[in-house]
Parts: sequence; structure tokens; C-alpha cells
Amino acid sequence: MAKTASFAAVHFSVAFSVGYLVTGSVIAGGTLALVEPLCNTVAYYFHEQIWARRQSDQAVPVST
Repeated sequence: MAKTASFAAVHFSVAFSVGYLVTGSVIAGGTLALVEPLCNTVAYYFHEQIWARRQSDQAVPVST
């Protein structure tokens, strides 16, 4: 759990920093730091669903 929390902190920090550097706005940086990880989490869920389906489609049945 500590590793997950650490990664989340790094992720939020990077998203905030990029948003702030690009816009010069603390509000925009903060908004980006909140919205980007949420979008990324949703995209990751669908990525995993597609990947799992792809893996099951490529499974070779074992005949006896």
C-alpha cells in the first residue's frame, strides 16, 4: 500500500507541475492534477478489459 500511495503522490505532483508550467495557473495545475489521474484510471480499466479479452481469444484449447 505504501508503494501505491507513493506512486499516487508522484503522479499528482507531475500532473500539477506540468499543468502549472504550461499555464502558469495554480488552479489549472490543481485541476489537471485531479482530472488527469481520474481519466487515466478509467482508461486503464478499459485497457485491462480489452487486453484480457485479447488474451482469452488467443488461448489455444488443449485437446485430449
